[in-house]
Amino acid sequence: MLAKAQRITSADDYKRVVRRGRRIAGVNCVTYQTMNPNGGAPRFGFIVAKTVGNAVVRNRVRRRLKAIAFDLARTLPDGAETVFRALPPAATADFSDLNTEAQRSTARLVAKS
Repeated sequence: MLAKAQRITSADDYKRVVRRGRRIAGVNCVTYQTMNPNGGAPRFGFIVAKTVGNAVVRNRVRRRLKAIAFDLARTLPDGAETVFRALPPAATADFSDLNTEAQRSTARLVAKS
Protein backbone atom coordinates (compact mmCIF):
# COMPACT_ATOMS: atom_id res chain seq x y z
CA MET A 1 0.00 0.00 0.00
CA LEU A 2 1.20 3.49 -0.78
CA ALA A 3 2.09 5.69 2.17
CA LYS A 4 0.27 9.00 2.56
CA ALA A 5 3.44 10.85 1.51
CA GLN A 6 3.36 8.95 -1.79
CA ARG A 7 -0.22 9.88 -2.74
CA ILE A 8 -1.51 12.92 -4.57
CA THR A 9 -4.57 13.96 -2.61
CA SER A 10 -5.49 17.54 -3.46
CA ALA A 11 -7.43 18.61 -6.53
CA ASP A 12 -4.90 21.36 -7.22
CA ASP A 13 -2.05 18.84 -7.38
CA TYR A 14 -4.05 16.63 -9.75
CA LYS A 15 -4.78 19.62 -12.00
CA ARG A 16 -1.14 20.70 -12.00
CA VAL A 17 0.16 17.27 -12.99
CA VAL A 18 -2.50 16.68 -15.66
CA ARG A 19 -2.29 20.15 -17.20
CA ARG A 20 1.44 20.82 -17.00
CA GLY A 21 2.93 17.35 -17.03
CA ARG A 22 4.05 15.26 -19.95
CA ARG A 23 1.70 12.49 -21.01
CA ILE A 24 1.79 9.18 -22.79
CA ALA A 25 -1.40 7.48 -23.89
CA GLY A 26 -1.60 3.73 -23.92
CA VAL A 27 -4.37 1.25 -24.61
CA ASN A 28 -5.46 0.94 -20.97
CA CYS A 29 -4.44 4.22 -19.38
CA VAL A 30 -3.00 7.67 -19.93
CA THR A 31 0.03 8.48 -17.81
CA TYR A 32 0.85 12.05 -16.81
CA GLN A 33 4.10 12.97 -15.10
CA THR A 34 5.82 16.08 -13.86
CA MET A 35 8.75 16.77 -11.58
CA ASN A 36 8.25 18.60 -8.29
CA PRO A 37 11.05 21.18 -7.92
CA ASN A 38 10.95 20.70 -4.13
CA GLY A 39 11.88 17.02 -4.50
CA GLY A 40 10.46 14.50 -2.09
CA ALA A 41 9.30 10.95 -2.53
CA PRO A 42 7.61 9.99 -5.81
CA ARG A 43 3.86 10.60 -5.59
CA PHE A 44 1.00 8.94 -7.44
CA GLY A 45 -2.61 9.76 -8.26
CA PHE A 46 -5.34 7.69 -9.89
CA ILE A 47 -8.32 8.75 -11.99
CA VAL A 48 -10.87 6.04 -12.76
CA ALA A 49 -14.03 7.52 -14.27
CA LYS A 50 -17.48 5.94 -14.51
CA THR A 51 -16.83 5.15 -18.17
CA VAL A 52 -14.53 2.34 -16.99
CA GLY A 53 -17.40 0.41 -15.39
CA ASN A 54 -19.46 0.09 -12.25
CA ALA A 55 -18.05 0.69 -8.76
CA VAL A 56 -16.73 -2.84 -8.35
CA VAL A 57 -14.82 -2.69 -11.64
CA ARG A 58 -13.50 0.82 -10.98
CA ASN A 59 -12.22 -0.14 -7.55
CA ARG A 60 -10.53 -3.26 -8.96
CA VAL A 61 -8.76 -1.16 -11.60
CA ARG A 62 -7.72 1.39 -8.95
CA ARG A 63 -6.34 -1.34 -6.66
CA ARG A 64 -4.35 -2.81 -9.52
CA LEU A 65 -2.90 0.60 -10.43
CA LYS A 66 -1.99 1.21 -6.79
CA ALA A 67 -0.14 -2.11 -6.62
CA ILE A 68 1.75 -1.21 -9.78
CA ALA A 69 2.60 2.23 -8.38
CA PHE A 70 3.94 0.66 -5.18
CA ASP A 71 6.49 -1.26 -7.27
CA LEU A 72 7.25 1.74 -9.49
CA ALA A 73 8.03 4.00 -6.51
CA ARG A 74 11.45 2.41 -6.09
CA THR A 75 12.46 3.07 -9.69
CA LEU A 76 11.33 6.68 -10.09
CA PRO A 77 13.53 9.66 -9.20
CA ASP A 78 12.78 11.90 -6.24
CA GLY A 79 10.15 14.53 -6.99
CA ALA A 80 8.36 12.55 -9.71
CA GLU A 81 4.61 13.04 -9.61
CA THR A 82 2.59 10.61 -11.70
CA VAL A 83 -1.14 10.38 -12.41
CA PHE A 84 -2.68 7.34 -14.08
CA ARG A 85 -6.04 7.93 -15.82
CA ALA A 86 -7.69 4.59 -16.58
CA LEU A 87 -9.45 4.14 -19.90
CA PRO A 88 -12.43 1.79 -20.46
CA PRO A 89 -10.27 -1.11 -21.80
CA ALA A 90 -8.53 -1.24 -18.38
CA ALA A 91 -11.66 -2.91 -16.99
CA THR A 92 -10.95 -6.11 -18.90
CA ALA A 93 -7.15 -5.91 -19.04
CA ASP A 94 -4.97 -8.43 -17.23
CA PHE A 95 -2.78 -7.23 -14.39
CA SER A 96 0.32 -8.10 -16.40
CA ASP A 97 -0.87 -5.93 -19.31
CA LEU A 98 -1.52 -2.98 -17.01
CA ASN A 99 1.84 -3.48 -15.32
CA THR A 100 3.75 -3.65 -18.60
CA GLU A 101 2.03 -0.54 -19.94
CA ALA A 102 2.64 1.45 -16.75
CA GLN A 103 6.30 0.40 -16.57
CA ARG A 104 6.87 1.33 -20.20
CA SER A 105 5.10 4.68 -20.02
CA THR A 106 6.79 5.84 -16.81
CA ALA A 107 10.21 4.78 -18.13
CA ARG A 108 9.63 6.82 -21.29
CA LEU A 109 8.47 9.84 -19.30
CA VAL A 110 11.49 9.70 -16.99
CA ALA A 111 13.79 9.44 -20.01
CA LYS A 112 12.22 12.60 -21.49
CA SER A 113 12.78 14.61 -18.29
